[in-house]
Amino acid sequence: MLKYMLQDIMSNKPNIEVASVESHEMSLYILRLTIAGKQGVVYDKSTLRPMPFRSTEHIREALKECDVAHAELIHLSPYDEMIGNPKSERAMVLPFSMQNQT
Repeated sequence: MLKYMLQDIMSNKPNIEVASVESHEMSLYILRLTIAGKQGVVYDKSTLRPMPFRSTEHIREALKECDVAHAELIHLSPYDEMIGNPKSERAMVLPFSMQNQT
């Protein structure tokens, strides 16, 4: 999978086909982008690790200069693991607005 550097995304302002915001914990989000048909995870150039976003507003701020055709919020439930079942691939996919809510 590709690695998109957040700093490059913010400076180059590409047209983003899909922005997938993955909710991993109460306030931890990982961002996947599809640009020119290629999907990749957004990384922090300084740490070379996936960029941890602490709020949805942080994501909106990072992508505010980009044209985003479609955005979605993906919530992976830990329920199956919590009750001792194998990890489930079930996910709830919701529409995600790129407009600031303030």
